[in-house]
Amino acid sequence: MVFWNKNCTFAATVPATPLLESVPRQDFVFYKGSMQYTKQAMDFDCQLHILKERGLTVENEEDALKFLHSVSYFRFANYLQPMEQSTESHQFLPNSSFTFATKLYVFDRELRSLVFTAIQDIEIAFRTRIIHYFSMEHGPFWFMDSNKFKNQDIFNSCLDNIAAEVNRSREDFIAEYYSNYTAPSFPPAWKTLEVVSFGTLSKLFCNFKDNSVKKKVAKEFKLPLYLYLENWIKCIAVLRNACAHHARIWNRRFPTMPIMPEYLPSSWVVIGNFRPNKLYHQLCCLAYLEQSIAANGNFSKRLLVLMEKNENINTRSMGFPQEWKNEPLWNM
Repeated sequence: MVFWNKNCTFAATVPATPLLESVPRQDFVFYKGSMQYTKQAMDFDCQLHILKERGLTVENEEDALKFLHSVSYFRFANYLQPMEQSTESHQFLPNSSFTFATKLYVFDRELRSLVFTAIQDIEIAFRTRIIHYFSMEHGPFWFMDSNKFKNQDIFNSCLDNIAAEVNRSREDFIAEYYSNYTAPSFPPAWKTLEVVSFGTLSKLFCNFKDNSVKKKVAKEFKLPLYLYLENWIKCIAVLRNACAHHARIWNRRFPTMPIMPEYLPSSWVVIGNFRPNKLYHQLCCLAYLEQSIAANGNFSKRLLVLMEKNENINTRSMGFPQEWKNEPLWNM
């Protein structure tokens, strides 16, 4: 986590990562002069006392302490921040409630679980369709052929990742290959690509030269352009990482923003004047992609149920338009 205050300056030490990286990242060095951190750790009672001093209403201190024993102060602070009247003093607005913040935390946890389940369905379908169409067109070992990829550095990085992931795997079908064959050095795509990470898989797809085969995969997802799928998969990779690390997602601003076409052949949304860096637009992409997947998790319906159960949540902070429930995408 990066902190900033008025006595600190910072400078980037590395250039931005390539476009095909699944999670954009930038590292910083801080120049503080002689400034030294002197704050000490504080116990749970002290943490609760500070929140009360700042104007937070604590309905049940015993329950509040139990919560702080389970959820760290700075993780919980993300759910307190919307109730602050000042980000410098951290004083709370009138009627700010510890209970409301815990409900927001639980909502975000349930939302994250719902999103992650949908991503799992999409990831498995994406993996299946890449393996099928790429292998039918380019053979079982296409992922090892550098001539089939646009950027050699990304190709080499992917191959290194594949080697590490195959080496870690304890799947029977990987062991069976090496017990019977000595070459090539990797099992065929329908075995190898079952054990590689979603990030590696998305880079293989985006870096592949043959756009015609990428169009076939995109068509399976009811997308008219493979460029839409490339963009959406990059967005999903970032969202997936946030979910996997239990990060807050409900009001997060995402660095990789999805393309929002005005028209798509399956149920979609009316594109209004909104910025696609909020969660709502990511949810739209998940719901759309899920329409092409058999035995899916009914993401759209389950999201509606979750939102109706949490009517007090500020959906504007999530990027939801006012009449979002009337969109065709959410009424399938």
